[in-house]
Amino acid sequence: MSLPQWIQNGCYAERPEYLSSYGYVPWLSAGIVFCALFGVSGAAHIAQTIYTRQWWSFLFVLGASAEIIGWVGRTWSAECPYNNNAFLMQISTLIIAPTFFTAGIYVILGRLIQIIGPTSSPITPKMYLLIFCTCDVLSLIIQAIGGGLASVASGEVNGDTKPGTDTMVAGIVFQLASITVFVYFFFEFLKRVRSQGLPRDLKILVLAACFSVVTIYVRSIYRTVELLQGWDGYLITHQIYFVVLDGALMVAAVGVFNIWNPGWLLNSTPKRPESEEMELRVNDQPKLQDPSLDV
Repeated sequence: MSLPQWIQNGCYAERPEYLSSYGYVPWLSAGIVFCALFGVSGAAHIAQTIYTRQWWSFLFVLGASAEIIGWVGRTWSAECPYNNNAFLMQISTLIIAPTFFTAGIYVILGRLIQIIGPTSSPITPKMYLLIFCTCDVLSLIIQAIGGGLASVASGEVNGDTKPGTDTMVAGIVFQLASITVFVYFFFEFLKRVRSQGLPRDLKILVLAACFSVVTIYVRSIYRTVELLQGWDGYLITHQIYFVVLDGALMVAAVGVFNIWNPGWLLNSTPKRPESEEMELRVNDQPKLQDPSLDV
């Protein structure tokens, strides 16, 4: 049953005759906790970025800020569970936020390749940004279109949300496929550097990036299955899954880089000179005996 406009535009407590767009009333405590956690992480990333002058690290600040806006929306919904603006506020920003975290990881991998050498990766650092950031943007556009269609339909009498939902599913499946390809390249990178004696700081950064990639990947699988089940599916109507598999995992994904900050760890390791890289390549080649030495 679609909600009347007066209840979608106002702030009303839960009523037994109406079901919210969530299928439940968001927990106020979860909203406050996650706003605080992402706020602390974002503030720390601002300070760390300014201190290390690794300005690309602001990607983590942008992601944390998007998470805060989303959880503010869910906190608002805890008091006004039928308000459509609060619902749209959280669903749009919480879908977008992890994209900034993945973009930060693309940059980290690119910097690692520059330090270790181009032989550590099958593609160049610039290609990681070009390919996977483009895929992320395309997936977000598709999801935004689908979310808009579904939102408009949900506000209409007997509105059909299926076309919008199917579009959102297509966008998030595309995003999952993109992340899967990135995970393949990331593991290929790990295989190539495993035998090398990496400095301790780089080993720590690689482990932190691995941890963050895993959390984002698990979250993407969850959101894909959630949307495939539809707006009245089991996962989307049971709040605990969202709190654990989205909120908690994304705190871990961004928070790990507060503890092991990439700016500090990358600054402590000088980039390998191009001459040294060339020397390593030459040493790897089989040596030929000078014919003039033959007797």
